[in-house]
Amino acid sequence: MNGFIQFVRELLLESKVPQSSIEIGKRVELPGWFRAEKKWDLIVTHGGELLAAIEFKSQVGPSFGNNFNNRAEEALGSATDIWAAYREGAFKPSSRPYLGYLMSLEDCDKSRVPVKVVEPHFRVFSEFKKASYRERYAILVEKLLRERLYDGACLILSSPASGTSGDYLESFPELTFSKFLVPLMASVGRIPR
Repeated sequence: MNGFIQFVRELLLESKVPQSSIEIGKRVELPGWFRAEKKWDLIVTHGGELLAAIEFKSQVGPSFGNNFNNRAEEALGSATDIWAAYREGAFKPSSRPYLGYLMSLEDCDKSRVPVKVVEPHFRVFSEFKKASYRERYAILVEKLLRERLYDGACLILSSPASGTSGDYLESFPELTFSKFLVPLMASVGRIPR
Protein backbone atom coordinates (compact mmCIF):
# COMPACT_ATOMS: atom_id res chain seq x y z
CA MET A 1 0.00 0.00 0.00
CA ASN A 2 3.01 2.29 0.34
CA GLY A 3 2.93 2.89 -3.40
CA PHE A 4 -0.65 4.16 -3.24
CA ILE A 5 0.10 6.30 -0.20
CA GLN A 6 3.04 7.88 -2.01
CA PHE A 7 0.98 8.34 -5.18
CA VAL A 8 -1.80 10.18 -3.32
CA ARG A 9 0.85 12.29 -1.58
CA GLU A 10 2.34 13.21 -4.96
CA LEU A 11 -1.10 14.14 -6.32
CA LEU A 12 -1.66 16.39 -3.31
CA LEU A 13 1.72 18.04 -3.84
CA GLU A 14 0.93 18.59 -7.53
CA SER A 15 -2.31 20.25 -6.39
CA LYS A 16 -0.18 22.75 -4.47
CA VAL A 17 -0.83 21.29 -1.01
CA PRO A 18 2.26 22.31 0.99
CA GLN A 19 4.57 19.43 1.81
CA SER A 20 4.45 20.49 5.47
CA SER A 21 0.68 19.88 5.49
CA ILE A 22 0.91 16.21 4.44
CA GLU A 23 1.92 13.57 6.95
CA ILE A 24 2.59 9.89 6.24
CA GLY A 25 4.40 7.30 8.33
CA LYS A 26 5.03 9.44 11.42
CA ARG A 27 2.96 12.10 13.13
CA VAL A 28 -0.28 10.60 11.76
CA GLU A 29 -2.05 10.11 15.09
CA LEU A 30 -5.41 11.78 15.53
CA PRO A 31 -7.51 11.85 18.68
CA GLY A 32 -10.45 9.51 18.95
CA TRP A 33 -13.55 9.53 21.10
CA PHE A 34 -13.53 5.87 22.12
CA ARG A 35 -9.73 5.64 22.30
CA ALA A 36 -7.01 8.18 22.95
CA GLU A 37 -5.67 8.26 19.40
CA LYS A 38 -5.51 6.36 16.15
CA LYS A 39 -2.77 6.26 13.51
CA TRP A 40 -4.01 7.06 10.02
CA ASP A 41 -2.01 6.32 6.89
CA LEU A 42 -2.13 9.86 5.50
CA ILE A 43 -3.41 13.06 7.03
CA VAL A 44 -3.59 16.62 5.72
CA THR A 45 -3.59 19.55 8.13
CA HIS A 46 -3.17 23.23 7.44
CA GLY A 47 -3.35 26.28 9.66
CA GLY A 48 -4.36 24.20 12.66
CA GLU A 49 -7.21 22.52 10.80
CA LEU A 50 -7.67 18.87 9.90
CA LEU A 51 -8.51 18.68 6.19
CA ALA A 52 -8.22 14.94 5.49
CA ALA A 53 -7.52 11.55 7.03
CA ILE A 54 -7.14 8.43 4.89
CA GLU A 55 -6.86 4.69 5.52
CA PHE A 56 -5.18 2.43 2.96
CA LYS A 57 -5.94 -1.26 3.48
CA SER A 58 -5.21 -4.42 1.55
CA GLN A 59 -6.20 -8.07 1.66
CA VAL A 60 -4.56 -11.05 0.04
CA GLY A 61 -5.51 -14.71 0.37
CA PRO A 62 -5.75 -17.36 1.37
CA SER A 63 -7.64 -16.45 4.57
CA PHE A 64 -10.29 -14.09 3.24
CA GLY A 65 -12.98 -14.97 5.82
CA ASN A 66 -11.49 -13.77 9.10
CA ASN A 67 -9.64 -10.93 7.44
CA PHE A 68 -12.78 -9.60 5.74
CA ASN A 69 -14.57 -9.39 9.09
CA ASN A 70 -11.55 -7.68 10.66
CA ARG A 71 -11.35 -5.14 7.82
CA ALA A 72 -15.08 -4.41 8.09
CA GLU A 73 -14.84 -3.86 11.85
CA GLU A 74 -11.76 -1.64 11.47
CA ALA A 75 -13.40 0.52 8.81
CA LEU A 76 -16.58 0.97 10.81
CA GLY A 77 -14.75 1.54 14.09
CA SER A 78 -12.30 4.08 12.71
CA ALA A 79 -15.02 6.13 11.06
CA THR A 80 -17.32 6.00 14.09
CA ASP A 81 -14.46 7.02 16.38
CA ILE A 82 -13.19 9.97 14.35
CA TRP A 83 -16.67 11.35 13.63
CA ALA A 84 -17.53 11.22 17.33
CA ALA A 85 -14.24 13.03 18.11
CA TYR A 86 -15.09 15.61 15.44
CA ARG A 87 -18.59 16.08 16.88
CA GLU A 88 -17.08 16.64 20.33
CA GLY A 89 -14.70 19.32 19.06
CA ALA A 90 -11.38 17.45 18.91
CA PHE A 91 -10.35 19.21 15.72
CA LYS A 92 -11.62 22.74 16.35
CA PRO A 93 -11.70 25.03 14.40
CA SER A 94 -11.79 22.52 11.51
CA SER A 95 -14.66 22.28 9.09
CA ARG A 96 -15.79 18.73 8.38
CA PRO A 97 -12.64 16.95 7.12
CA TYR A 98 -12.49 14.49 4.24
CA LEU A 99 -12.38 10.89 5.45
CA GLY A 100 -11.07 8.40 2.89
CA TYR A 101 -10.82 4.62 2.62
CA LEU A 102 -8.91 2.81 -0.10
CA MET A 103 -9.16 -0.99 -0.20
CA SER A 104 -6.97 -3.16 -2.40
CA LEU A 105 -8.06 -6.79 -2.76
CA GLU A 106 -6.25 -9.70 -4.35
CA ASP A 107 -8.11 -10.74 -7.48
CA CYS A 108 -7.88 -14.53 -7.48
CA ASP A 109 -10.11 -17.60 -7.69
CA LYS A 110 -10.63 -17.69 -3.93
CA SER A 111 -11.79 -14.05 -3.80
CA ARG A 112 -14.22 -14.66 -6.70
CA VAL A 113 -16.10 -17.77 -5.52
CA PRO A 114 -19.42 -17.42 -3.68
CA VAL A 115 -19.18 -17.65 0.11
CA LYS A 116 -21.62 -19.66 2.15
CA VAL A 117 -23.65 -17.74 4.73
CA VAL A 118 -24.53 -19.11 8.17
CA GLU A 119 -28.07 -18.35 9.34
CA PRO A 120 -28.80 -20.34 12.52
CA HIS A 121 -31.30 -17.81 13.91
CA PHE A 122 -32.03 -15.04 11.43
CA ARG A 123 -31.63 -14.49 7.70
CA VAL A 124 -28.72 -12.43 6.39
CA PHE A 125 -29.50 -9.62 3.98
CA SER A 126 -30.05 -10.92 0.48
CA GLU A 127 -27.11 -9.07 -1.11
CA PHE A 128 -24.71 -11.26 0.88
CA LYS A 129 -26.16 -14.56 -0.29
CA LYS A 130 -23.95 -16.19 -2.92
CA ALA A 131 -21.65 -13.17 -2.85
CA SER A 132 -17.89 -13.71 -3.20
CA TYR A 133 -15.40 -11.88 -0.99
CA ARG A 134 -14.81 -9.55 -3.91
CA GLU A 135 -18.55 -8.75 -3.94
CA ARG A 136 -18.68 -8.54 -0.14
CA TYR A 137 -15.92 -5.93 -0.18
CA ALA A 138 -17.81 -3.96 -2.82
CA ILE A 139 -20.96 -4.11 -0.66
CA LEU A 140 -18.98 -2.98 2.39
CA VAL A 141 -17.22 -0.08 0.68
CA GLU A 142 -20.39 1.10 -1.05
CA LYS A 143 -22.31 1.02 2.24
CA LEU A 144 -19.50 2.97 3.95
CA LEU A 145 -20.07 5.69 1.35
CA ARG A 146 -23.87 5.54 1.39
CA GLU A 147 -23.93 5.79 5.18
CA ARG A 148 -21.59 8.80 4.85
CA LEU A 149 -19.01 7.20 7.12
CA TYR A 150 -16.41 8.02 4.47
CA ASP A 151 -16.42 10.87 1.97
CA GLY A 152 -14.38 8.97 -0.57
CA ALA A 153 -13.78 5.24 -0.84
CA CYS A 154 -12.62 2.87 -3.51
CA LEU A 155 -12.07 -0.81 -4.12
CA ILE A 156 -9.27 -1.80 -6.43
CA LEU A 157 -8.37 -5.34 -7.45
CA SER A 158 -4.99 -6.70 -8.42
CA SER A 159 -3.42 -10.07 -9.03
CA PRO A 160 -0.07 -11.11 -7.56
CA ALA A 161 1.45 -10.81 -11.05
CA SER A 162 0.07 -7.36 -11.88
CA GLY A 163 -0.03 -5.80 -8.41
CA THR A 164 3.73 -5.42 -8.07
CA SER A 165 3.83 -3.27 -11.21
CA GLY A 166 1.01 -1.04 -9.94
CA ASP A 167 -1.63 -2.37 -12.32
CA TYR A 168 -5.10 -2.76 -10.89
CA LEU A 169 -8.72 -3.29 -11.92
CA GLU A 170 -11.72 -1.16 -11.06
CA SER A 171 -14.69 -3.50 -11.37
CA PHE A 172 -17.22 -1.40 -9.48
CA PRO A 173 -18.10 1.94 -11.15
CA GLU A 174 -19.06 3.71 -7.93
CA LEU A 175 -15.86 2.67 -6.19
CA THR A 176 -13.16 3.94 -8.55
CA PHE A 177 -9.92 5.66 -7.63
CA SER A 178 -11.00 8.87 -9.36
CA LYS A 179 -14.24 8.98 -7.33
CA PHE A 180 -12.10 8.53 -4.23
CA LEU A 181 -9.91 11.49 -5.28
CA VAL A 182 -12.52 14.07 -6.32
CA PRO A 183 -13.85 14.85 -2.83
CA LEU A 184 -10.31 14.72 -1.42
CA MET A 185 -9.14 17.38 -3.86
CA ALA A 186 -12.19 19.50 -3.07
CA SER A 187 -11.41 19.29 0.64
CA VAL A 188 -7.76 20.30 0.28
CA GLY A 189 -8.83 23.03 -2.14
CA ARG A 190 -9.56 25.14 0.93
CA ILE A 191 -5.82 25.74 1.36
CA PRO A 192 -4.89 29.20 0.07
CA ARG A 193 -2.67 28.92 -3.01
